[in-house]
Amino acid sequence: MAGCAKEGGCPSDYIAVAISVLSLILLLYRSILPFVIHKFSRTKGSGFWIPVFQVFASCNLILSIVMSVDLLKFKKRHWWQSCYLWAVWIEGPVGFGLLLSCRIVQAFQLYFIFGKRRLPPMRSHVCLPLFLLPWFAGAAFIHMKQPLNNHCHMGAQWVIPVVSFHMLYVATLVAFTGAIRHIEFKFNELRDLWRGIVVSASSIGVWIAAYVLNEIHEEIGWLQVVSRFLLLVTSSILVLAFFSISSSQPLLSQISIRRREPLKYETMGQALGIPDSGLLMQRERSQAIDPNEPLDKLLLNKRFRQSFMAFADSCLAGESVHFYDDVHELGKITVNDSVRRIYMTRDIIDKYITAGAPMEINISYRCRQDILTTSNLAHPDLFNNALNELLQLMKMNLVKDYWSSTFFLKFKEEASMRSDTHEMETMTGWNFSPRLSGVRSADDPFHQEYLTKDSDHSSGHTDPI
Repeated sequence: MAGCAKEGGCPSDYIAVAISVLSLILLLYRSILPFVIHKFSRTKGSGFWIPVFQVFASCNLILSIVMSVDLLKFKKRHWWQSCYLWAVWIEGPVGFGLLLSCRIVQAFQLYFIFGKRRLPPMRSHVCLPLFLLPWFAGAAFIHMKQPLNNHCHMGAQWVIPVVSFHMLYVATLVAFTGAIRHIEFKFNELRDLWRGIVVSASSIGVWIAAYVLNEIHEEIGWLQVVSRFLLLVTSSILVLAFFSISSSQPLLSQISIRRREPLKYETMGQALGIPDSGLLMQRERSQAIDPNEPLDKLLLNKRFRQSFMAFADSCLAGESVHFYDDVHELGKITVNDSVRRIYMTRDIIDKYITAGAPMEINISYRCRQDILTTSNLAHPDLFNNALNELLQLMKMNLVKDYWSSTFFLKFKEEASMRSDTHEMETMTGWNFSPRLSGVRSADDPFHQEYLTKDSDHSSGHTDPI
């Protein structure tokens, strides 16, 4: 015991390493499998990079503990086994520091978007380095002072400030989360943050106790073995909890990985339970379309809007019509329901407004900045100026060509067929009652309470279309 306590390679050390390897495998499984099962294309921005950084930081934290507390027995010492490389730089700035900073950035974004009702003053790619800067400064300071011995331990006078620095970031995360505790989130972001804090705080409590004992009682062999075992095991629990209980991607991070069935919600509108979102009633009565009517009035007809959208997509100019469609869906949410409006608004901004968005629309710089710097993401007129600009562009570039296109001819033909069918059903007394989709399941990640309330007022059970 005395030999392996100082040089590493005790049976408990290998058990701890096996547990850490298993946790990393589960972490990769949890992060990659939803993309494999549901064939998701990766998202852009913080929705993709923050989870990637969390996985990267988790691997760094586990590996740094394995290398710095003598869990493995090496016959010779090499330069790459340096205590300052693993115990200072890898464990600090790009390990524990990066892991906590990613979660703080998530809470920071939620605080501004739902608490302040505006976009964060700093993008995540700016905010994350700022949170990491103190870690790099601290690592550089320790490296200059050289307090570590050949077993990567430092004296008691260094342990207290190092532990306090770790706890400062935990307290910052708790503070941001507490500031948004009154928000009734639709995708359980707050619940997941609190669960992550409770699980990780418990792990961090044990981790800090083991860390302090490992650092200041180097002469006690059995205590060294037990403390480093707890260090690695609690770190494994910490990294797995921090990623598995994630709030970075409401439509992706909580998807069930147990079922290989089609996704129930393909758009934010469907996930939010907006009436008729993405659905088209096959039996609804068709309305006559007059080409002389204003475009904004014609687009209120859903069948016309979908036909016009298909034509615009064929011309590689469909982003304007898609934007109109999503803003129209946003208008169905009541002004008093600010949380759902913010969800939908944020989704529209990410898809159409921000620079480099997947379907970035062609609007003026001033109009774009007015949206991005708004003081109220739930404002009912937030996108009005953008809609007016896009309607003018569509009138000049798309409308005239649409009336002479095969899309309009097909639309008129289908409208005529539906009109004839409707008259026949009326004459024969058939009664069709199309029903909206209200799919729910035991592992529904969104817990749409409003769907249940709506169904209580309907005459029959809703079936998926």
